[in-house]
Amino acid sequence: MALARTPVVVLVTAPRGKGREIARKLVEERLAACVNVAPVESLYWWRGKVEDDSEDLLVIKTRADLLDELARRLREIHPYQVPEMLVLPVVTGLRDYVEWLVSETKQGKG
Repeated sequence: MALARTPVVVLVTAPRGKGREIARKLVEERLAACVNVAPVESLYWWRGKVEDDSEDLLVIKTRADLLDELARRLREIHPYQVPEMLVLPVVTGLRDYVEWLVSETKQGKG
């Protein structure tokens, strides 16, 4: 598997209830093979004070070569001024799952 087609996991938070909508768009546009959406409670600094929010955590499975396009699309559809987007490398995984992930994301790249 070429490095560009290497699978990665991307973590994104969104307002509670908005995560599923974002996830569906990313999967339908084939920027992600799969997105898990889970409710979380987030505490963070924003504009000089601690915020405490109910959010959705998106665990996005995609390919490294799609990260720029994924980031661009997140900025377009995400309601936050500064959306969270953290990319985690996939060190290893079940071969069949990794092959499925690569085959179900946008084709013709990498």
